[in-house]
Amino acid sequence: MSLDERKLEVLRAIVEDYVVTEEPVGSRALVERHRLNVSPATIRNDMAVLEEEGYIRQPHTSAGRVPTDLGYRLFVDRLSRIKPLSAAERRAIERFMVGVVDLDDVVHRTVRLLAQLTRQVAVVQYPSLTRSSVRHLELVPISTTRIMLVVITDTGRVEQRVVELPGPTPTDDVTELRRLVNAKLAGQPLGDTPGLVQALVDETGPGLRTAMASVGSVLLETLVERHDERLMLAGTANLARGAPLDFRGSIGPVLEALEEEVVLLKLIGAVEPDDEAGQPRVRIGDENEIVDLRSTSVVSTGYGPGDTIVGGLGVLGPTRMDYPGTIATVRAVARYVGDLLGQS
Repeated sequence: MSLDERKLEVLRAIVEDYVVTEEPVGSRALVERHRLNVSPATIRNDMAVLEEEGYIRQPHTSAGRVPTDLGYRLFVDRLSRIKPLSAAERRAIERFMVGVVDLDDVVHRTVRLLAQLTRQVAVVQYPSLTRSSVRHLELVPISTTRIMLVVITDTGRVEQRVVELPGPTPTDDVTELRRLVNAKLAGQPLGDTPGLVQALVDETGPGLRTAMASVGSVLLETLVERHDERLMLAGTANLARGAPLDFRGSIGPVLEALEEEVVLLKLIGAVEPDDEAGQPRVRIGDENEIVDLRSTSVVSTGYGPGDTIVGGLGVLGPTRMDYPGTIATVRAVARYVGDLLGQS
């Protein structure tokens, strides 16, 4: 059945009160705290309908009601008012992020900021190599037969590898190799590099072709064949705030799941632009594909310069979370980090 506006307001009030008090919500409390303009008996009837429809539940006999995953979903989709960040909150973000020196600093500050502002577990994915472009390639001689290959992406990510050359190579030849690789690859998406690297080797003159082949092999290994993604995690101690009602059993399985990088990537790494409403993605309880995390909710979004998505970030916490505030914070931080990357 479809719920009328009054029952929706009752559900909204239950969710908001439960998030604040961490206690099951009864009809008397709703009458005292909210202007619903109906009698306690009417509210009890509305709560009975909401319970029958699966939006709220009674955790134990003689208790008030708490929202279910379905209730939270309806709240997020239809009832929550996404509050804009206050001027003070925006200034706090700016102060926290001012003076960043490199990509590592950006990621470290971002994950700490998210954990502090939301009081949840925060996860930030480094800009993915597969979603980046080459900004510059540097070749630094280490010896006559070894050079350091430094790859700098447009998102500020830096990868370094040692290239073993086939024989002694003069400095002037290294300089020429540097010129050739930058002329061919600078500004190119990393996904396009395999064919470009092969063409680069084929086009190099006979005197430098074997050295370029060595450089090209390491380039492919660095830019194409590397599938590992780096992540940063902060705020795991915040999980204790959700016990005991929000976690079905122990928080141990949740903590163990968060130790697996593949799990974290599934949470925030499958980045997509925000939906049509411009909101981050919210997965509540059983909507999480990872069984051990079905007592939690995840709010995540992609970030990057302009309209380009290069990584994901988000927070995880108990289903009893401040969804409007968390969504607003995740969205604002993602936009700020994207602007930082755009300026780099």
